[in-house]
Amino acid sequence: MIITNHTFKVPLDYDKTNGQTISIFAREIVNESIIDQSPPYLIFFQGGPGYESPRPITCTGWLKKALESYKVILLDQRGTGLSSPVDIKSLMNMDDEQLAHYLTFFRADNIIKDAEFIRKILIKKKRWSLLGQSFGGFCALHYLSSFPDSLEKVFITGGIPPLDAHPDDIYRSTFNRVIYKNETFHRLYPQAKKNIKGIVDYINSNQVFLPNGDRLSIKRLQQLGLNLGFSDGMPTLNYLFERGVIGKHLSYPFLKSILSMQTFDTNPIFTILHEACYAQGFSTNWSAQRILKEFPIFSENNEELYLLGEMLFPWMLDEYQELKPFKNAANILAKKKNWPRLYDPNVLAKNKVPIKAAVYTNDMYVDRNFSIDSASKIQNIDIWESDIYEHNALRSDGGKILDILFQL
Repeated sequence: MIITNHTFKVPLDYDKTNGQTISIFAREIVNESIIDQSPPYLIFFQGGPGYESPRPITCTGWLKKALESYKVILLDQRGTGLSSPVDIKSLMNMDDEQLAHYLTFFRADNIIKDAEFIRKILIKKKRWSLLGQSFGGFCALHYLSSFPDSLEKVFITGGIPPLDAHPDDIYRSTFNRVIYKNETFHRLYPQAKKNIKGIVDYINSNQVFLPNGDRLSIKRLQQLGLNLGFSDGMPTLNYLFERGVIGKHLSYPFLKSILSMQTFDTNPIFTILHEACYAQGFSTNWSAQRILKEFPIFSENNEELYLLGEMLFPWMLDEYQELKPFKNAANILAKKKNWPRLYDPNVLAKNKVPIKAAVYTNDMYVDRNFSIDSASKIQNIDIWESDIYEHNALRSDGGKILDILFQL
């Protein structure tokens, strides 16, 4: 791989091009063997929201397959990685209202404006192709809605969003999917149920703190269920829980592993704007917290503890010390009603850009039924559906997934 780093200065608000600017980082990668052929560009949009692009160490997986035909752009979406990261220490001069306003510019709409800014610099009027994983697929459909003439081909893996659904309905569906994943986990790893029970009993009888000083509550323990929907998630959790209670205490390796696995505080956009990535002209008002009340099976007081999935809650802004400074701004954003639309159904219904998308039947994060419904309203899209792969298939078997989509 030949890797070139790029840094671009872009407007925070594209309606105020002479206003505040932020920095956007992108990594350009090309296979040494095809560099003389001037391959076309493929820009990659990472899942999230709020997570930086992968850091390539070896030429393997989906990246190896993509580099057979493309130059690949790994974009650190604004606010992540090296792209003016959202970090409270660098934003301390803002009050809560100013911070909330600042964060409104970190959704898919402005991420795509950044991509267009970069495209024009790198290839001017030429088109490029796009690969979007999970939230990256949400970005892809916004790109298709706003700048379809800039795109040659679009590939989406586990990331066709609902075009107009409210997150209340989305969470009702995904909570049911998380219940199914819990029951699968209990069936496959019956010893894990006993280990979780021992951990819960210990936490209920003791004040437990993680290595950074955060308290380990039952609710925070339940958030480890975020991993249930990955191909390697259930065995990973099984091995984690078997290291929980050692003797009469929770082991330090167990506590340190929890701290390493939970990245809500290192990537605050994920907590603050996750629900907002669905918002179009309405407030989300902490949707997951409200809908959770309809599912008492997730009560932390149940004899058998069910783990949670990819849901974000207002209590996190009290229990994660690095998130506490964002609390008031996050509550302001949860009440915000005038979010702009992200998708244009009329443009998508007339779409001419070839779209090849992988949909995973048992996806715990991006609901299969909503994805299929959206696809039915988009012109020129081909769906490959699999009940074998999980949401992280691009990471676990990326070469195979891209090979299938390329062949479509």
